[in-house]
This record gives sequence, structure tokens and C-alpha cells, in this order.
Amino acid sequence: MSLTSPEVSFDTRVPAYLRRLDHAMDALLPPGNTDPDRLHEAMRYACEGGKHLRALMVYAAGETLGVAPEKLDAAACAVELIHAYSLVHDDLPGMDNDDLRRGRPTVHKAYDVATGILVGDALQTLAFEALANANGLDAEQRIRMIKALTHASGSLGMVGGQAVDMASENLTLSLERLESLHARKTGALILVTCQLAGIAANVPDRVRDVLEHFGKCIGLAFQIQDDVLDLVADTATLGKTAGKDLAQNKSTFPSLLGLEPARQRADALFDEARDAARSISSDAGPLLWLADHIQQRNH
Repeated sequence: MSLTSPEVSFDTRVPAYLRRLDHAMDALLPPGNTDPDRLHEAMRYACEGGKHLRALMVYAAGETLGVAPEKLDAAACAVELIHAYSLVHDDLPGMDNDDLRRGRPTVHKAYDVATGILVGDALQTLAFEALANANGLDAEQRIRMIKALTHASGSLGMVGGQAVDMASENLTLSLERLESLHARKTGALILVTCQLAGIAANVPDRVRDVLEHFGKCIGLAFQIQDDVLDLVADTATLGKTAGKDLAQNKSTFPSLLGLEPARQRADALFDEARDAARSISSDAGPLLWLADHIQQRNH
């Protein structure tokens, strides 16, 4: 039975997708003993652990669109590499100054600050190399993927959102401004997973628009849920420094809306995402699973 066999639910296929991702990432990352070995060892360290949610979104969207997994591997690796780089840099002393990530020392604590900076730089460039060499795609598709990920991760996307977030300490933002901030900081890299799958499938404009709407809804719901969980979590049980936005006096969705209205807003967005998924395909099980999986997370 193939990986994407309809007789098997996506939930059952997730472990196989994660193994596929691990194999692809292992082949893409230089071996730890390759000169400069300390840098390459730290790059691998930065990519270990985590739930690989963004890569799963690439595979889930691709499966819904009927794309073979081998055409999605490079995109799945690329978003994971960008995400890993962003975490390494976010944790640095000049940014969030975190000691823990995924239950163990952050890269700059396990190695040093200079190595942490270089690891982020190297992971970012490797992401675009992966797309440039993607298997099973033509040159136009590769270029479109590179363009999409560049936009999502640059000053108009994730990095720009981080800049606005850092400038927002001790300020009370409007709800519109907060949503705009997180559409870039968090949402852009979630949205691009759907865009990359759509490019691999060469979807028509109508499907592309609905797929992007799904990604935008999931991205915003994810961040609202993060703010809610950060407010109610027991920080001793988490594998990273918790409550950072509260300590830095940043605006959050619960602080602007209230805790219960924020939860309700996230739930409504998850429902909106499910409606979008169902309009994409009569067999939208992978995307519906993703919405359920993210909504049910507790940290």
C-alpha cells in the first residue's frame, strides 16, 4: 500500500511522512564531521527535535492536491530549515535571549553566540539551495517556489514581523496591527507551506486562492492559540522559556480580546479553515486532520 493510499487515514501516515522528512533532511545537511565540523554539527543540532508541523503542512496540502511526495520533499525541507534558522536567531541574546529550546540548551548556549549566528545564516541559504535542486519539478516551478519562500521569510514576511514585534515592547497595539504583525512573523511561513504545495501541483487560480485562505486562517488561529496557551501554561512543564511576551509587556490576543473571546476567535478560524479545505477537494482529509491536530495541541 502506497504512502498516500486513501484506505489509510492521514493520521496513520504521519509517521511515514516524518521518516521521509528525516531522511531528506539528513541527505541535505552536510555531515557533522565535514569541515568546518563545529558549524555543521551545530546546524544538525538546530534541526533536531520539534514537531515538524510546517513540513507536515506541505505534505498534507500536497496530498490533498494529488502531488507525489517526492515532489514535495525539497519544499518540506526548505520550510523546516527556514523555521529552524528563525528559532536559532530568535533565541540569541540580542533577540529573545532564551536558554532553552525543545527541552534542551539553545544553539548559542550549547555552542556559542557566533556559532548561533552562523548556523542561522547557513540554514537559511541551504533552504533555497534545496528548492533550486528540487526533484520532479521544472525550472519555472522551482523559481516560483524560491520566490514564494523568499517573500515569506524576508522583510515583508517573517523577518519584518519579528522587527515589528521587537519594536512593540511596552506598547498597546490595535487588534488590526497585532493581526498584521503575526500574519508576517508566524503566519507567513505557515501560509507558504500551502503555496509551495500549490506550485508543485500547478493548481488553477481558484484553488490557489482557497488554499491560501486555508493557510491564512490556520496561521492566525495558530498564533492566537499560542498566546492563549502562553497565558495559561505551567511554565515548568515547557521545553522553552515561557511567558516571554508577558514579561516583555507585549500586546497579545488575550490581552486585547480577553481570554475566552480569544479562544472563540481561534476556534472560528479553525472552522473557517475546514470550510476552505472542503471546497478544495472532496477528499480533504489531510488538511482537515491538520486543522484538528493544531487546534487540539496543548503547548
